[in-house]
Amino acid sequence: MKREELKTPCYIVMESALKKNLEILQGVRQRTGCKILLAQKAFSMYSCYPLLGKYLDGTAASGLYEARLGAEEMGKENHIFSAAYKEEDMEEILSYCGHIVFNSFSQLEKYGERAAKAGKSVGIRVNPECSTQEAHGIYDPCAPGSRLGVLAKEFPDRLPEWVEGIHFHTLCEQNADALAVTLKAVEEQFGSWLYGMKWINFGGGHHITREGYNIELLENCIRYVSDTYGVTVYLEPGEAVALDAGHLLTEVEDMLHGETIAILDSSAACHMPDVLEMPYRPPLRASGQEGEKAFAYTLAGPTCLAGDVIGIYSFDKPLAVGDRLTFEDMAIYTMVKNNTFNGMPLPSIVWEREDGECEQIRSFGYMDFKGRL
Repeated sequence: MKREELKTPCYIVMESALKKNLEILQGVRQRTGCKILLAQKAFSMYSCYPLLGKYLDGTAASGLYEARLGAEEMGKENHIFSAAYKEEDMEEILSYCGHIVFNSFSQLEKYGERAAKAGKSVGIRVNPECSTQEAHGIYDPCAPGSRLGVLAKEFPDRLPEWVEGIHFHTLCEQNADALAVTLKAVEEQFGSWLYGMKWINFGGGHHITREGYNIELLENCIRYVSDTYGVTVYLEPGEAVALDAGHLLTEVEDMLHGETIAILDSSAACHMPDVLEMPYRPPLRASGQEGEKAFAYTLAGPTCLAGDVIGIYSFDKPLAVGDRLTFEDMAIYTMVKNNTFNGMPLPSIVWEREDGECEQIRSFGYMDFKGRL
């Protein structure tokens, strides 16, 4: 099919854009010797995993189901971090993952030696108490009172000999300058333990494939840590893998209040929840800011939630019922977070090949709604 033949709403992931990102990440791997994992929490379209596996070293999981998905669908290195593991899940996690990262010394004491005896590489997550974000505290793992990572003052004089790695994750959609600041704090607080490690994981939040990202500084940070401490460096970006690689195709269903509000068949609350949670204004093709172009509209979803509003956009010509709109950068944190509130149908998932041909990978119906309840 071509795009114009697709039924809306649908997510469209573009092979050409995904490959562009993967080539950038592969270049970082090749020049520095680091390893890069897909953080599945941002993008888990597993039909793409054979392609991703040609460029990346494996997957990173935040729980049992992601761990299983990475093992089954990519089958390369598989790392997991969870704020707390359940006893009933541990044996299955050990069967899927080669690296197990713990969030506390109590969890490390409970499961760590068992994981090591199973031949797994055991790590501990640290909190360097170094906040480099200003806008959204909900995404800051170093915010006061954070539940994520062990503080330096909580570290013992010696770690068990089977602890092989240190993990930190402090960034969110940031450049390499924030990583450099964070690494200084990590060294100051945890450097004495790094000399005994086999690996360090810089976590995610690195916007490596964004235009203007300082790749040279990133690579300098990787080489410095690798050379200084003799460790393998891991990165686990999610957004950077599929940044700007997906669209959400939607259609105008109605015009309200003097045609100033357009009701779409896509919902912010259901189909792009980060619009409300982050919050942010998603890019929309062929549109402008309010007042930039001649015709402005509030674009909103069809649910009963009063706040199901995507934003105000302007256009060169009036909108009409039946018009199709294309929201951009919709591969990440959409499919993995969407929901069926109000009984809203989930958008289908479409793969657009480099030649422009579209293949519908997955469609959803009533039983996907009913089956969750």
